[in-house]
Amino acid sequence: MAEEETTREGARAKTPEEVRPRGQASIAQMLIIGAIASALGIALGLIIDWFPPAASTQANRIDTVYDVLIVVSVPVFVLVTVVVLFSVWKFRQRPGEELADGPPIHGNTRLEVVWTAIPAILLVALCTYAYVVLTDIEEAKAGETRINVIGQQFAWTFEYPQADGKPIRSNQLYLEEGHPVRFFVKSRDVIHDFWVPAFRMKIDAVPGIETSYRVTPNRLGRYPVVCAELCGLGHALMRQTAHVVSSEDYAAWAEKQRQPAEPAAGGGGGGAAPDGKTLFTQGNGQSTACGACHTLADAGTSASTGPDLDQGLKGRDAAFIRQSIVDPDAVITQGYNAGIMPKDFAQQLSPEELDALVSYLEKATGG
Repeated sequence: MAEEETTREGARAKTPEEVRPRGQASIAQMLIIGAIASALGIALGLIIDWFPPAASTQANRIDTVYDVLIVVSVPVFVLVTVVVLFSVWKFRQRPGEELADGPPIHGNTRLEVVWTAIPAILLVALCTYAYVVLTDIEEAKAGETRINVIGQQFAWTFEYPQADGKPIRSNQLYLEEGHPVRFFVKSRDVIHDFWVPAFRMKIDAVPGIETSYRVTPNRLGRYPVVCAELCGLGHALMRQTAHVVSSEDYAAWAEKQRQPAEPAAGGGGGGAAPDGKTLFTQGNGQSTACGACHTLADAGTSASTGPDLDQGLKGRDAAFIRQSIVDPDAVITQGYNAGIMPKDFAQQLSPEELDALVSYLEKATGG
């Protein structure tokens, strides 16, 4: 028996329980590793610029919420990861233990209560904090401007209601610096999501439902307007621009938009006849403006969701242009896919409007 209980050197072989690390030492090691990893993770999370420069009064509050979430969530992630990896390392199965079984234990009720209660308290606290912040930044402001935002595959149209009942329509978003705005958002086809990353605010555009949110731009500049909801083949190109300008520049832009459209070369001319250039740049209230998706030098548009019309329609006759509007998949421009352009413009435009648009495009592109 004595020979069986000793090694070749004469020392007694250790049992599995003796080989395992002591509990208190293991906990201390995990705490040290977890504290170092948490500090590094929090520092890295706060140093990285996750978002573009803030351009609204709401943005700084949203960024603070994000920083709080990083500070709270990184230690939780590190704790769980360290415990798992440390356990795999220290308490892994050793050679010769393939048939061994650990001692039967009941568990630790107090520990289970603690690790259930603490996450619950954290979640309630974070949700309450986020709710208070979001409620506060959505508070109505005096003198705010209403802007209607209409999403349609694959462009945004912006309407600025006017006192005379005739709204200003544009495929570019113009905002006055320091002036509060409330967006009323809706969709004409599928679900979109109206998002200006620099403002930090976003909301779904849902068919049949009008959603809204408030923002106060506070930084001059040009900022991307994107769709944050997968909405079809042209989703990645559903981008326009938000222009935050001074009060003087905004007033000048709005006044220019109120002026009657000048008859374009070949455009629908006098009286109440529809104007082709206006239809192209502003739409008719039912259809998205063509300039929201296409480049056309005569109209001053530079979008790239659809083909460059200066090239695609150059020298084309009225019949081809009409077909391209009412049956856009009949001829596909190289580099673009079928299904990007809506197929219902024949219903959205009256016959007179369609004629005016075709005539304008024919002459604007040298047809």
